[in-house]
Amino acid sequence: MTQTIARRCLVAGRVQGVAFRYFTKVRARELGLVGWVQNLADGRVEAWLEGAPRPVEELVAWLRRGPPAAHVERVEVIEELPGRHARFEVRR
Repeated sequence: MTQTIARRCLVAGRVQGVAFRYFTKVRARELGLVGWVQNLADGRVEAWLEGAPRPVEELVAWLRRGPPAAHVERVEVIEELPGRHARFEVRR
């Protein structure tokens, strides 16, 4: 059985209004991850990533770059305990 890990990521920079959440969802689903992504009132994007270690770390690395129109300044990564998410979704 594959180990499941969870990471909460706070992404700062020009990350809202550039389809960041959409592209994060697409990439997460390609990697077989579950969780969510949402905009925060302070201009950051928050993402909860859950799955096997390698795909989670691959998406964390992608978050550090973001989609083409984004400009990521920093990503804070917090280790969390896995939850019970059924799929990866965009939170409004």
